[in-house]
Amino acid sequence: MSELSSLPPQFFVGLSLVAGLLIGSFLNVVIYRLPRGESLVFPGSRCPSCGHAVAPYDNIPVFSYLWLRGKCRSCHTPISARYPAIELLTGLLFAAIAWRYGFAPMTLVWQLFAATLVAAAGIDFDHQIIPDEISIGGLVAALVVVPLVRGFTGVAFVPALIDSLLGALLGGGLLWIVGFAHARVSVALGREFEHWPGEGEALPKPSESDYWLWFPGIGLGDIKLLAMIGAVQGVMGVLPTLIAASVAGLVSGLAWAAVTRRFNAPFGFAPAIAAGALLVLLLPPLL
Repeated sequence: MSELSSLPPQFFVGLSLVAGLLIGSFLNVVIYRLPRGESLVFPGSRCPSCGHAVAPYDNIPVFSYLWLRGKCRSCHTPISARYPAIELLTGLLFAAIAWRYGFAPMTLVWQLFAATLVAAAGIDFDHQIIPDEISIGGLVAALVVVPLVRGFTGVAFVPALIDSLLGALLGGGLLWIVGFAHARVSVALGREFEHWPGEGEALPKPSESDYWLWFPGIGLGDIKLLAMIGAVQGVMGVLPTLIAASVAGLVSGLAWAAVTRRFNAPFGFAPAIAAGALLVLLLPPLL
């Protein structure tokens, strides 16, 4: 470890870039397979069109896509440009985090945190869901790993654990309050939504769990994701993340409305939450 820390910062940044490209290739698998309930390990990478197994030399992040000119070697079907985009995005995020925080105990945690956010954003963009394996799994992992790793920076385990716990409660709690209040105001104003409560379904009553957990515009997965983010970033990172995510959500919502030509078209909020969390992570603090 001491030998690595003595190397030039550019070496660590470059190493992080390569690692991020490789992790990004795996994230493409996660984004495609996890919501479908498929194994992330078996079978190996295959062309979704012809089922031909992708050879290792055709599975090099970004470069193989460029070498093959964006087409399957076997059936010549075009490959979505999102695959190299996810790889490149993850690589650049890993490099930026390495540059921002240097060779430090929390740097690897921040990089894995960024990878988790990319996976959540990709899945939510495609399916408007955030799997519990990512939100709840990430939350549990954060509550264990973050206090332990922060211990290497001189923070005692118990205060670090309390900070993560309070961050999770604050993150999930704030978004739950927003969703619950929006649902109650919407009902009072008689507003109708295409996806809530659903065609032919009655509005949930206080005696039903959906009354407390099912809201228009904000899904329970978003709440759990922000709780996970709070567990990683701590109390001080939650509010800036929520503000940044709200701005990103407004921009992306307007863009989505322009694309679909509908102002009530549903879209996933996780990409905006991820963008807000990453901005807070990478930009210098305002105070």
